[in-house]
Amino acid sequence: MTPRMPPNVGAALPTLERTITLTDMVAYAGATWDWYRLHFDPEFAAAARVPGPVVDGQVFGALFVELLQDALGPRCFVHELSFTFRNLMFAGETVRCEATVVEVGADRVRVELSATILASEYGPQRPAASPAHATVLLGAADGPAAR
Repeated sequence: MTPRMPPNVGAALPTLERTITLTDMVAYAGATWDWYRLHFDPEFAAAARVPGPVVDGQVFGALFVELLQDALGPRCFVHELSFTFRNLMFAGETVRCEATVVEVGADRVRVELSATILASEYGPQRPAASPAHATVLLGAADGPAAR
């Protein structure tokens, strides 16, 4: 398989939008063994005085990696990923993840990312994770820069 050509600086990668359902949240809890009830139990969330079960923050990292691998190809490797949480996201809300290329090297790209929660019954549009950035190695799953 030939690696994809790296994008140019300033290029926007394809946007990823995802609605996170309560079923998704229970599946994620099972996959990660993170059974903190705030992430899947409406009664527990109500007792904690939040409007509903809260999406686990690491879901944003998973979505960022999905966006990057979809855009840059299956042989890329996310070498570095960093983001800061800004707002809670609740079951049933939709998040939009976006990425812009800010640096291109021979074997890697650096991107700025954002995750925005779209307006819903829980409130207006708001940032979920920002600032966020990633360095992605291109070419092979073990990272060509590791050579």
